[in-house]
Amino acid sequence: MQIQFHGAVRTVTGSQHLLTVNGRNILLDCGLYQGSRQETYARNQNLPYDAAAVDVLVLSHAHIDHSGNIPNLVKNGFRGDIVCTYATRDLCSIMLRDSAKIQEYDIEFLNKKRVKKNLPPLEPIYRMADAIESLKYFIGIGYERPYRLMPGVTLTFYDAGHILGSAIVALDIEDEDSKRSRRLVFSGDLGRPNRPILRDPTFLDEADILLIESTYGNRVHADLDEASKKLERIINETYKRGGKIIVPAFAVGRTQELVYRIHQLVKSGDIPPNMPVYVDSPLAIDATGIYRLHPEAYDEEIAQFILENRHGDPFGFEMMRYTRTTTESKELNFLREPAIIISASGMAEAGRILHHLKNNVEDSRCTILIVGWQAADTLGRRIVEKTPILKIFGEEYQLKANVATINGFSAHADRAELLAWTGALRRRPSHTFIVHGETDASVSLANALQDEQGFTNVVVPELGQQFVI
Repeated sequence: MQIQFHGAVRTVTGSQHLLTVNGRNILLDCGLYQGSRQETYARNQNLPYDAAAVDVLVLSHAHIDHSGNIPNLVKNGFRGDIVCTYATRDLCSIMLRDSAKIQEYDIEFLNKKRVKKNLPPLEPIYRMADAIESLKYFIGIGYERPYRLMPGVTLTFYDAGHILGSAIVALDIEDEDSKRSRRLVFSGDLGRPNRPILRDPTFLDEADILLIESTYGNRVHADLDEASKKLERIINETYKRGGKIIVPAFAVGRTQELVYRIHQLVKSGDIPPNMPVYVDSPLAIDATGIYRLHPEAYDEEIAQFILENRHGDPFGFEMMRYTRTTTESKELNFLREPAIIISASGMAEAGRILHHLKNNVEDSRCTILIVGWQAADTLGRRIVEKTPILKIFGEEYQLKANVATINGFSAHADRAELLAWTGALRRRPSHTFIVHGETDASVSLANALQDEQGFTNVVVPELGQQFVI
């Protein structure tokens, strides 16, 4: 058995891990790398393996850093099954098309500049037709329903509690080379216990080979109640200043949780009931519709909220507005009263959020609220770091708006929660690989597993590194 790491090692994006077992190739995730634009384009366009030689893709969840390069994989010759949960397939049907649209737009914008410099035009990594073509290969299966992936390999998904449809991947393998049965577990992105909307992550008790994420491997989140209190304070303070709250939020997961939490604050009377809330993202609107289609994934808290709430909709209330059209989005530029505007993308790299930032970043009454992880070299990270001059659409703007961050809403398990999950394993894995985290976070988690839980053979891989197990 061999495993090679082609992304999301010593960084949090571009998840791609290639497993070779019994002469067949299994790809775990096929995500887009996100970072500096020049490096991003080259890395995403040029797959580091032969796409046609991949027999099957197992997809942990729909976030673009895990699914976003699937159309490119198919474009380059992949013809196997893409196996995921039902909800992940539904989300990918909108997210991959949205990704293609963004890439076509970005390349068109870039090529206009290249023409002026007498440079040849570039092609997008993939187009809308490629995204639609890739959807033909998806196969949905339910949680805890063993599925024969190929001879000698059985796949079982367990609920990861990260976003709708997110899964922990368990592969039970009859290894012909070693003549042994082994279980490989890939955590995907692990969620957090006691969060609203989704069920808690499933605890497993067995893994011989473990791939575990480490996004917050060196940090502990604020308490969820504390995060809600901070959200309440930020909203009320900005309202009193007469400003807007601009929130770059991932269209899938973070947007729905924010809307639900704001709904709770309105219901309890803790924020002004007349403050309008806008979700300005067609993708987020479509994703919210898919959330509504999968109540089987809800936890007890949201089920009870639906029963008690006269609207019956956790993602809608009187002052809630979903703006789909470009005209509706542009009208938000003329708002003069306080409002909350939630828009994608979550790292402020593309989409309508850039227009809202451009129009409000120099207004000291406003607040830019960051509620998710911001990768290096993204506009979102520069905002978190309070860089005085920000470049948006090629123009420079002074950062005069207030910047606030709330890490307590993270959909990723923190250090303590990751260690609680690994601590449930009755027998320590023989091999553990730390993925999906910046170097400091990954190394910190690796040290904790060895020093606190007695794990041996714990590795933080380098990009492209291959291991024989």
